[in-house]
Amino acid sequence: MLLATASLPGHAFEIFGWKFFEASQEQAEAVPDPTPYEAELSVSSGSEELTDQLKSASLLIQQQDKPPSGEAGLIARALSDRERLIAQLYADGRYGGTVDVSLAGLPLETALEQSDLPDGRPVKVAILVSPGPVFTFGKVAVDTRGSDLSTDPTFWGLTSGETAASGKILSAERQLVSVLRGRGYPKARIAERRITADHASNTLDVTLISDTGPQARFGRVSVSGTEVTDPDFVVQQAMLPQGGIYSPEDLARARKRLNELGIFSSIRFVEGDIAGPDGSLPILIEVSERKRHVVGAGASWSSTEGFGVEAYWRRRNLFGRGELLSVEGSVGRIGDKSIADQEYSARIAFEKPGVFGPLTSFSTSLGAKQENPDAYKSRSVTFDAYLNREFSEQLKGRAGAEVYYANEEDVFGNENYLLVGLPTDLTFDNRDDKLNPSKGIFAALYAEPAYDALNSNAMGFVKGTVSSYYALDEAKRFILAGRVSAGSILAPSVESVPASRRLIAGGGGSIRGYAYRNVGPRVNGEVAGGRSLIELSGEVRVKVTDTIGIVGFVDAGNAYEDSVPDFSEELKVGVGAGLRYFTPIGPLRVDAAIPLDPEQDDPDFALYVGLSQAF
Repeated sequence: MLLATASLPGHAFEIFGWKFFEASQEQAEAVPDPTPYEAELSVSSGSEELTDQLKSASLLIQQQDKPPSGEAGLIARALSDRERLIAQLYADGRYGGTVDVSLAGLPLETALEQSDLPDGRPVKVAILVSPGPVFTFGKVAVDTRGSDLSTDPTFWGLTSGETAASGKILSAERQLVSVLRGRGYPKARIAERRITADHASNTLDVTLISDTGPQARFGRVSVSGTEVTDPDFVVQQAMLPQGGIYSPEDLARARKRLNELGIFSSIRFVEGDIAGPDGSLPILIEVSERKRHVVGAGASWSSTEGFGVEAYWRRRNLFGRGELLSVEGSVGRIGDKSIADQEYSARIAFEKPGVFGPLTSFSTSLGAKQENPDAYKSRSVTFDAYLNREFSEQLKGRAGAEVYYANEEDVFGNENYLLVGLPTDLTFDNRDDKLNPSKGIFAALYAEPAYDALNSNAMGFVKGTVSSYYALDEAKRFILAGRVSAGSILAPSVESVPASRRLIAGGGGSIRGYAYRNVGPRVNGEVAGGRSLIELSGEVRVKVTDTIGIVGFVDAGNAYEDSVPDFSEELKVGVGAGLRYFTPIGPLRVDAAIPLDPEQDDPDFALYVGLSQAF
């Protein structure tokens, strides 16, 4: 599915990094008195890789198409460039190198003194780098004052005899401070850094001394920047444990919870001064609120289901405590059905976070839809209400009540249903990326006991799905992905279950290649649906370049008449391949699939277009 959102009022539309109707003020302003130049960088010795690194680090090389303002601007860029190139040499472990820059034949120091360059444009800029030898670590020492952290330099990545890259020293410093902050010392710092380069032996002696500072506990939490939002609500949702030992992890979790509210464009935690005998550390949460209105639109397409479009309007922070009001609508199977037989839906929903503490929320919705796959036609109205609970960052659940009315036409005739149910579901998700996962597990379990008040039938619905991902290399260019889904309905018969609630396989989210909801038990050649289902999917995902990927996949599954699969019918199998274009908001997906055992209404092949991986 392709999605785009815009806040009101807005001046630009953006999707996949391309902007349309962009405001003219967003264009770069012209540089006054531009001074064009041509830069050339040469390295007296060293590898081709080092030369490439130096050219990548050089502003003079990389920004030749962006002339600076005046000769003073060019001289300033050259001064900055020299520092950057020396830093790059240090990063390569070279502490005896030199960088000479000349502008129009004048050494940089002379040009700086004269503040005037000879005539002639573009200005010729020459950069000569003499890298010098690679240094290794000599004597290395680490002292962790006020803590019991290891003083073994190798523990922090500093080993005598290894290349003395400056990045290793900086990394060791960051690790020292990070570990100390994680132990409750927010003011931890590197108190002293002694670095001595011995040019006779090409060695670098390093001594790092860390200072813990006082241990702290979370003190008073205050909020600034709110306009509509209740500050007490922000403090509640942040869940910082006042009186508890300071922890960066608690701050990270607080930031994540506040971000998930969707009402702030920026969130910043400002740590105050440690005070009092208990080491109280006040925290100020600085926020900036997002615009409260948002509209969005989306589209999808497959060769078996036609086009689908959707749109929504949302009002954020309705009453100042994170509430969300949504109005949504969609039209499906455009071009695949007549206007009267297309699929329609409309829904109004309300969500309120923090109803019984920061880890709970309430949601309710009223929706109406018309579904029209080949197997049946359903017109329904649904009202539901849920209490949602976050048990951990990975585990979430909800329980609620649902009233579902439907008028349906299928192979059994025309029937009305009025289901009253108590749906519950539990979701575990530790994937590293929701739209393009390379590791982790997603698992969901759904269960609902229900009663059909019009036909006096009791029934129960159960469905579960698990998907997992495994990268074959560190660069995550080769990924194996698998998914298993299974479901069961406990009911007197297939006919007693609304057709839209029966288990039927086939389509883009099921067995690709087959028609949408066209795989399952049949009556007089027409799909009737079943009371049990199993689906299996496997993919091999290969990232060819940073923006292009290819996928090979196999899907299999079927639905069965009984509540437990009897496998009287073999699994239907679909195979195919796909192309991925990786955008900043997720991979654009194009899949082509072939059904190996097609039946009535199944195509010879099917195409699917959407945003994100298939699962």
